[in-house]
Amino acid sequence: MSPTIVRSITASPLDLPLTEPFAIAKGAPSDAANVLVRLELHDGTTGLGEAAPFTAVSGETQKSSLAAIESAKAWLVGLDVRTMHPIATRLASELAAEPAARCALEVAMLDALGRHQRVPLWTFFGGSGTELETDMTITAGDAEQASAAARAILARGITTLKIKVGARSPAEDAERLLAVHRAAPGARLLADANGGYTPGEAGQFLAALATMGVALELFEQPVLPEAWLEFVRGTPRSGVLLCADESVKSAMQLMHLVRDGAVDAVNIKPMKSGVLESIAIWHVARASGIKLMIGGMLESILAMSFSANLASGLGGFSYVDLDTPMFMREHPFAGGFAQTGARLSVADVEAGHGVSLRRG
Repeated sequence: MSPTIVRSITASPLDLPLTEPFAIAKGAPSDAANVLVRLELHDGTTGLGEAAPFTAVSGETQKSSLAAIESAKAWLVGLDVRTMHPIATRLASELAAEPAARCALEVAMLDALGRHQRVPLWTFFGGSGTELETDMTITAGDAEQASAAARAILARGITTLKIKVGARSPAEDAERLLAVHRAAPGARLLADANGGYTPGEAGQFLAALATMGVALELFEQPVLPEAWLEFVRGTPRSGVLLCADESVKSAMQLMHLVRDGAVDAVNIKPMKSGVLESIAIWHVARASGIKLMIGGMLESILAMSFSANLASGLGGFSYVDLDTPMFMREHPFAGGFAQTGARLSVADVEAGHGVSLRRG
């Protein structure tokens, strides 16, 4: 029997308290209700995966992720993780509405395979590099809170700031960005609405920033996916990069936006698309010449280290949004990427994604 055949899979709740509510346009969870997956091969190698369902964004819950993983165990046990592509294809079909669960299982399989072969995943994915530079998010508070958050982030050595917008009026959000700009005049500013604006509101927000003289580099998911083309066609292009997140969960969806000339960048998140589909999205983006961001949901160092390995190995990412471990009060893990200020390094990962459970 092959040593890389799956012997067992277990899934358990992974509840992670946050240092502050992670407020976006659609909600503000105060903890991450995630799922930990342990996958054991026949040679005893164990791989770890994490599902991070974000109910306000995808409708998934910890309970639904646990149920989805449980349903997949019946046919996954006994398969060989070296046959990753057909396994991922079946997962995409049978767990279509549960991408976080799919991601957790794919990550656990890849981690186990990497550990079995003693290969770090950044090498497995292509070895383009080992370092990234992350931004940090300013959640949806008022202008004073945004200004204080900007100063605190700069003190960490991070100079790219991603501001959540869409929970307030366009005028209020523009004032928040002005406050951030004044507190951090040299910082690169990104805004993320998570689909919280109407097309008209998104246009008003951009116009207000232009009037205030606030330079916005990138505007992520300004409107809901179904309103994307209306926004793009009805809003003068201002030099701000338009980045799709919720609008692109598959390579086919990105191809449609590229065909329509309606996107400048895409946020690739294994947690919303699964791992193999994320790689397919990367290929479409690279072939189309649009810019790449790597991001995630409310993920711990486990899932974020996987994404750091993926992005480092593939290469070509202009924007890195792997900051949610900095919002977590505690977690049960050791290893993963090493962080110094904004710099994330996977150079010391020896096998798999490099994250293990702490002993004791």
